[in-house]
Amino acid sequence: MPGTTELVAIFREIGDLLDLQGVRFKPEAYRRAARSLEALTEDLAGVAARGELRAIPGVGEALAEKIEEYLRTGAVPFLDRIRSEVPPGLLEIMRLPGFGPKTARRLWVELGIEGPGELAAALAAHRLDGLAGFGPRKIALLSAALAQVGGGPKRRPLVDAWRVAEGLLAAIRTGAPVDRVEVAGSLRRRRETVGDLDILATSTRPERVFEVFSALPEVRTVRMRGPTKETVELSDGLQVDLRVVEPAAFGAALQYFTGSKDHNVHLRSRARDRGLKVNEYGVFRGEERVAGATEDDVYAALGLPTIPAEIREDHGEIEAAEAGRLPTLVDAPDVRGLLHVHLERLGGTGGLPDAARAARRLGFEYLGVVVPEADGEVPALPRPSSGAPRIFLGIETARFPTGPPPGADFWVLRPAAGLAVPPASAPGDAAGPLLVAHLAAGVDSGAEPDRLRPWLALAAARPVAFEVTAGAGSEGLDSTFARQAVEAGAQLALGPGDVPVAAWERYRLAVGLARRAWAAPETVLNARPAEELARSWAARRGRG
Repeated sequence: MPGTTELVAIFREIGDLLDLQGVRFKPEAYRRAARSLEALTEDLAGVAARGELRAIPGVGEALAEKIEEYLRTGAVPFLDRIRSEVPPGLLEIMRLPGFGPKTARRLWVELGIEGPGELAAALAAHRLDGLAGFGPRKIALLSAALAQVGGGPKRRPLVDAWRVAEGLLAAIRTGAPVDRVEVAGSLRRRRETVGDLDILATSTRPERVFEVFSALPEVRTVRMRGPTKETVELSDGLQVDLRVVEPAAFGAALQYFTGSKDHNVHLRSRARDRGLKVNEYGVFRGEERVAGATEDDVYAALGLPTIPAEIREDHGEIEAAEAGRLPTLVDAPDVRGLLHVHLERLGGTGGLPDAARAARRLGFEYLGVVVPEADGEVPALPRPSSGAPRIFLGIETARFPTGPPPGADFWVLRPAAGLAVPPASAPGDAAGPLLVAHLAAGVDSGAEPDRLRPWLALAAARPVAFEVTAGAGSEGLDSTFARQAVEAGAQLALGPGDVPVAAWERYRLAVGLARRAWAAPETVLNARPAEELARSWAARRGRG
């Protein structure tokens, strides 16, 4: 029977997930029930209608209730709940050839490995060598299994996932009967890479919402549909979960499915200490829901101000919120201009009028137009007409400048690969303001946590801003290193990366990365007004 077959798979997965969590006895109970269901020779619904589910070997009261719930709704919510409690990458490890939940759990608990990518890195670093139960043969089998599946699921760069999500949200808002629809998950937290998409909506007609969603041209396969959740695979392989929740629980669901897991675990512990329970349906005191309609209500019920989504990583944000020390994070309206726009990308000076119009549409006061360092004269830039954004001129160089930028306002240093910061190459204000761009690609470092140390020392000696772009990881700093810069007192410069004018809107993603770095507006160079920048730069060039 098709329904029975699906329920067998659900029970087996629940057993595996409970094994991953280290739960005793229950995993085998679900597997035994799955074996009994698989052996049934009659319709499961008929057995339930006769009230004889408990006569099936291995099916007790609790499992009978889950079977009835499945027959009634087409889903077992308990499965979704325990899936959310386990890193998704562990499920991928568990399903690799030759793996199982117990091996995946050991890797998780003993080595902190949460996905195929981390497993591949651990194998390459020989971290499994000498671990009890992981002899040379088993390690070879693990390596072969990873190679067979190409190293596990691929995470998407933030900008790619954002582009897909924006299209899906627009299609849902215009085509489906929804009241609210928002993206959650790691995309909302603005992680540099995204594994899948989580979308939440409210509607009185969830079935119609799912019909519209699954009919979108981007959708290749509907993997699962229940009364409140649909999971689809897009044509490019990206998985998207769409959940339709009641308005009274929307804030709780948005908070819960935004994550991160560690942040949510900390919140649940805090709730227990106050005699409360918090989950995706709300904050409860006993059976009474005391909050859930908005995220503000959820955090307030736990005695906290609302914590910005981007910093919900359990990296001190809950303690800071409790102590009243959460910073006011930079936001998109704080950004007053872009400071790293290549004149060549605009098509030369003839493209400046169109660039100025695009900047004005985005609400910018200025553009920092950059040209490469050359032996000849710096090109003269036409000044825009009254009311247009102000134009600053930057010179991009691969060497450390030792004097003011000739005929320009500021330097852009694009470090050559492996470039270090020798003390003799770090002159002070006399060399003029410096924007360090493409640092992630320009510094050979592997993943050493202190790779920014010499650059932060440079920032202490002269005015320096480090670029953060939508293409973090290949162009600007990622959020981890950007936070190091912020904590060291350095400035950030936010931008869309080296993209066409039509893609300048991506600067908002750089803002998200800066927010992950706990950056306040005063730590962002291009959150300063044009006149303030002009005066500061002129003074440092010796012209003020």
